[in-house]
Amino acid sequence: MRLTPLALLLALLTAAPAVGQSLTACDGGFAEGYPCSGIDLFERLPLFTFGASDGNDIWGWADPQDGSEYALVGLSNGTAFVDVTDPSDPVYLGLLPSATSSSTWRDVKTIGNYAYIVSEASGHGMQVFDLTRLRDVQSPPTFFTADARFGGFGSAHNIVANDESHYVYAVGQNACAGGLYIVDVSDPLSPQPAGCYDGDGYTHDAQCLTYDGPDTDYAGRDICMASNEDHLAIIDVTDPGAPVLISRGFYPSPGYTHQGWFTEDRRHFLMNDELDEIFGSAANTRTIVMDVEDLDDPEFDFFYFGPLQTSDHNLYIRGQFAFLSNYTGGLRIVDLSDIDNDNLVEVASFDTFPSNNADGFDGQWSNYPFLPSGNLLANDGDTGFFVLKASELALPAEPEAPGPQGYALGAPSPNPFTYGTTLQLTVAETQSVRAEVFDVSGRRVAVLHDGLVAVGSPLALRLDADALPAGLYLVRVTGEDFTASRRASLVR
Repeated sequence: MRLTPLALLLALLTAAPAVGQSLTACDGGFAEGYPCSGIDLFERLPLFTFGASDGNDIWGWADPQDGSEYALVGLSNGTAFVDVTDPSDPVYLGLLPSATSSSTWRDVKTIGNYAYIVSEASGHGMQVFDLTRLRDVQSPPTFFTADARFGGFGSAHNIVANDESHYVYAVGQNACAGGLYIVDVSDPLSPQPAGCYDGDGYTHDAQCLTYDGPDTDYAGRDICMASNEDHLAIIDVTDPGAPVLISRGFYPSPGYTHQGWFTEDRRHFLMNDELDEIFGSAANTRTIVMDVEDLDDPEFDFFYFGPLQTSDHNLYIRGQFAFLSNYTGGLRIVDLSDIDNDNLVEVASFDTFPSNNADGFDGQWSNYPFLPSGNLLANDGDTGFFVLKASELALPAEPEAPGPQGYALGAPSPNPFTYGTTLQLTVAETQSVRAEVFDVSGRRVAVLHDGLVAVGSPLALRLDADALPAGLYLVRVTGEDFTASRRASLVR
């Protein structure tokens, strides 16, 4: 009998340096005076650390070479870069000053190893920064210069990136009537204008991605989900020279449609409205849940109301959890697992602005929940930059890559690892399997298994770290018939 073909699966593991990683636990509802529930505090860097008067947006970057993690902190005076590889001892590496003047608004996104930064500062344009320069910063903190600057537009409110393509989208600028100004960054150091969509008014923010959701009409298309002041606009930007409006989605009593994010199955889109609490449309924080299973016909599904009166700002989704930055209410983590029954539940919180919980624009601007380590970054416009840990939640791995014949490699635990990590392997049919570990230079450092694996009998692949230096390691699994290859970043 011919055996079921096995795929070659590659899993990235991170051997972490043996650092202390001490943290202040959320105990009795507080961590160093900050109200909390289920979220611990690693460290805070106040605004004066960066010489800034205000904080704004935040993003993150994990170095594919060695797994080091960095925060890209938006500030009134520029963009700060902080090494958070050891979250209990973040290192302020330096500041990329604003291209022109200071501004309350600054936004940063990444594609690959490059950061793209815009601001509402007059004439700012878009700064491009090579993040690999952070690997070896001498005598931090220092002042950085941009590697390139794009001047096709002046000021912009936000920058959006499709990290599966080579396009970024400046929104809230005058060069494209506030809509989507599309820039080709296939050559990051020589950005080129690629298109404009101004057919649906001002775009405040958006999520742009290569669509992989349930609406097969748009499979593989580049789609932008745009927050356009009082509604959701869904735009096909596959041809950046000729974007097409697919549809609009509306919800009751809008104040100001601010920002939103897809659930990971792409069936729902969660949005925040920055002004509905202030205008009296909602007594408590209101999150809009849209049904977007059919992109041609998005429908309002239901409202989720938080426990406080605070205004909401940015939100992001990782796995079954939504991470809401709610200004004076700080970071709120909401479980989405029962979303099909119109039921969302807050499961953790950390209030970075303990002074009050009133509506308004003081407090936490944004958060970044996508670091491979699972550590959380938050930036508060008044109190500074925070590194946090949702210690009571099992945050998901990045998406796994199952083999084409029912073959799967479980996410390693823990990852990053200091003493050792374990992966679990299953096969569709009994067959011979070889699992090897390589460092980033391609040198084989371990063989985890070489022999038969029985169907229905999970095999634990244990990698000990005693003789391994800190860095990235690749697990390669091969079977009797090699037919395909796939890569997955598997992290806890």
